[in-house]
This record gives sequence, structure tokens and C-alpha cells, in this order.
Amino acid sequence: MEAEALLPQPEPPLSAVDHLGRPASRGSSGGWPAALFIIGVEVAERFAFCGIMGNLMIYLTGPLGQSTVAAASAVNGWLGVAMLLPLLGSAVADSWLGRYRTVICASLLYILGLGMLTLSTVLAPGERAECAGKALGSAGCSTSSSAQVALFFLSVYMVAFAQGGHKPCVQAFGADQFDENDPSELASRSSFFNWWYFASYGGNSVTVSVLNYVRESVSWQLGFAIPCVAMALALAVFCLGTKTYRFPQLPSAKKMPDDSEHSPLPMPMPTGDHGATALLKLFPIWASCLIYAVVLSQWFSFFTKQASTLDRRIGTLVVPAASLQNLEAHQNPSGISTMQRIGVGLAISIVMVIVAAIVETKRLRVATQYGLLDKPEVTIPMSVLWMVPQYMLIGLSDAFAIVGLQEFFYDQVPSNLRSLGMALFLSIAGAGNFISSFVVYAIDRVTTRAGESWFSDNLNRGHLDYFYWLLALLSAIGMASYMYFAQVYVPKKKGLSMQ
Repeated sequence: MEAEALLPQPEPPLSAVDHLGRPASRGSSGGWPAALFIIGVEVAERFAFCGIMGNLMIYLTGPLGQSTVAAASAVNGWLGVAMLLPLLGSAVADSWLGRYRTVICASLLYILGLGMLTLSTVLAPGERAECAGKALGSAGCSTSSSAQVALFFLSVYMVAFAQGGHKPCVQAFGADQFDENDPSELASRSSFFNWWYFASYGGNSVTVSVLNYVRESVSWQLGFAIPCVAMALALAVFCLGTKTYRFPQLPSAKKMPDDSEHSPLPMPMPTGDHGATALLKLFPIWASCLIYAVVLSQWFSFFTKQASTLDRRIGTLVVPAASLQNLEAHQNPSGISTMQRIGVGLAISIVMVIVAAIVETKRLRVATQYGLLDKPEVTIPMSVLWMVPQYMLIGLSDAFAIVGLQEFFYDQVPSNLRSLGMALFLSIAGAGNFISSFVVYAIDRVTTRAGESWFSDNLNRGHLDYFYWLLALLSAIGMASYMYFAQVYVPKKKGLSMQ
């Protein structure tokens, strides 16, 4: 008996199959070698999506001639749809196609959407000379025909639809490469979420900045064509790694290598009330993070528009307004629990929006001092570097809260619903963007009746500072509710599949 106790314990069997439906080998499949292929396609997808997201506000108020409020609503609406569609994409993946096939189909749709987007900018004539000096979106300054605008929005919503299938499945599929029943692989999976975030966002900081410069200084056409090519190359790389991947096995699959049910592609939803109960447990955490998503949505709308009014010269270089979105502080928040990471991120976001309010107050004061309140076309003599702290803080907040939420929603759902878990995480941003759009619309209607809208096309006459102070108050309420629900939440033990 003592001799048996000294013998090495066998490794736990893998509940996964390879690309041919055979039981996967721990030594020749999965782990970091497979995960790197998957991270590669995610980097390209984030490069394409963030490249569109970062410049959408500028493109809508520039070449398409929309007003500030209309453009902000369009950006929030598009982001909301893009972040809610993963609920549909994950359902398709978990119940029919499987994560691998869904990623491939979504990537092909991505390439088609990006190609159409490039075509829409080729057809657009660009800003007309008679619009120079006029407020963007004013009468007679729309630079595109109805057909061109329709093609543009069809293209970006096709990209949003593709993102809905791609985003939840590729991340869940990447985490699937690490066996949660093996202690060393479980630890590697936690590191995977940190490196995933760094590669997806930190790795694109330089490339997206270059892309923004190309769009503003060279052409919008080339700026949209580059992500299309990058996405095509990434899909090829993803397919090259097929033989190294582990595919989740059906809970009810028979242990026969030639059984057709071993196909790694279909993933049916679990039966019974167990899955629904697990998802309902997550709702309070999901709801308490919605205000955080509302704050994040300003990153791609009003922050970018605000930056476009400032002096963006650094030496002889003019920094594109959208490039400030890449000034993120990327941290590895290992060493604290998932729930603590989320809480730290929410707290930093409150500080960030307070800083944003202070900077906007300073911007309005400078505009008043130099008599520029009614001259929106004139650059305000205030360096864009004043906005760097708020971008750094929002990036730091992201690194804690987003990484924490990703791991939380992956871990706390049944293993058969991992794609849906990632979709629930993304739906926080989707719902937050719709809430932001509604709040902006409501405030605009109320303040317009009272005199000048907080979101006037002429930002020098608006009051984004008041809006940011309101967000700070709402964020504090959201933070308090999160702390309460986090304390009463009973987490699922790691290593339990909950199938």
C-alpha cells in the first residue's frame, strides 16, 4: 500500500478531442502552442474592429456631415448592437456550429464587411470646399449621397454582425485549450486571460495609431483596406493551427473514436434548469457593471470629438484625435481575485471620469479666455496632452475590470455555455452603449429646451463637463451596488464543469 502511494498519480483524462474527433493528447494538443494561433486571429480582429470604432465619430461628423448628437447616437447604437450580437453568435456556436466553425464563418463575414466598407469610402466624394468653416452637419454640408451612406452603414453593421460571432467564440475557444482539471493548466488559463487582453489591446496600440494617421493624413480608403487584408491573413494563420487545437467534447458523447458524435463542431445546449440557474446568478453582477459600460462608451465618442478641438501638434507631427484611445496603461493584475480586479477597475473609472470633467472645464475656460466660444472651427490653444491622464486611467481601469469580467463570466457558467458566458460579458458593453445613447438623447432634449444643449455641435457652447460629473455620480452608485452583490455572490468552484 505504501509503495502504491509513492507511485506518480496519473494525469486526469482530457474531456476534449482533436480535429479528427479522436481523444486529444495532452502533449501534442492544446496549451500555449494552440492558444498562440488563436491569439493571433484575435489581434487582427481587434485591429480591424478598434480601427473602425476609433474613427467612426470623426468619419460621421466629417465626410458624412452628421451632427455631434446624431453621430454620438450612431456610434453608441452601432457599438450596442455589436456587443449584444454575441448573444446570438454564442447560441449558434454552442447549439449548432461549434466555436471553431463559427470563428471561421465570422472571419469570412468580417472580410466581406471590411471590403464593402472600403468600397463605400471609395464612392464617397469627401468634404466639399464650400463646407469649410461651417459647423459639421449643418444644412447643405452632407458630403455623401443616400446610397453611399446606406452602403457605409450596411458595411459597418455587417462588421458588427461578424464580431458577434467571432468575439465570444474565439476567446472561449482559446481558453478551451487549457484543461481546468489539471492544476498547472488551470493556472495557465488564468494567465491566458491576462495575455489575451495585452495582445488584443496593448499589441494594437502602435498599429491602430499608425492606422489612424493613415486615415487622417493619407486616405480613408487605404485606412479601411489595411484591416481587410490583415483579417484575411489572420484567418489563414488560424486555419494553420487546426491540428493543434483541442475541441470541447459533448457531455453525452460515447467513448468511441469513430463515433460521429465526437465531432468537435456541434455543441448542444445543456438540458434542465441547471444552466438557467447558473446564468441567473450572474445577473446582479452583470447589472451593476452597466454604468461602467456607459462610461467606457464615451471613450469612442465624446472623448474623440473633444480631442479634435485641441492643439494636437507634437513638434511637427499632428496626432490624430482617435490615436489617443491607444494611450492605455496595460497592467498584469495577477495576484488578486477576479472579483477584486473588477472592483479596482470600477473604482479607477470613477477617478477617470472626474479627471475628464476637470479637463473639459479647463478647455471651456481657455475657449472663453481667447474668445473662441462661437468659433468651433478654430483650434483651442490648449495641448491635447491634457487629455492623456484620462486616457491612461481608462486604459488602466480596462486592464483590471475587463480582464476580471472576462475570466468571471467564463468560469462561472457551465462548460457547455462558455461561448454564452463570453457573450454575456460583451453584452454589458452592448447594453451600456444603448443606455448611453438614451441618456445622451434625453439630456439633449431637456437642455435644448432650457437653452443650449450640453452636446451642442459647437462643443465650446456645450457642457460635456456637466455630463461627466453626472457620470461620476452614477458610477459611484454602480460601484456601491457592485460591492454589495460581490460580497453576497457564491462563486462556482474551479475545476467543476457544471455540465
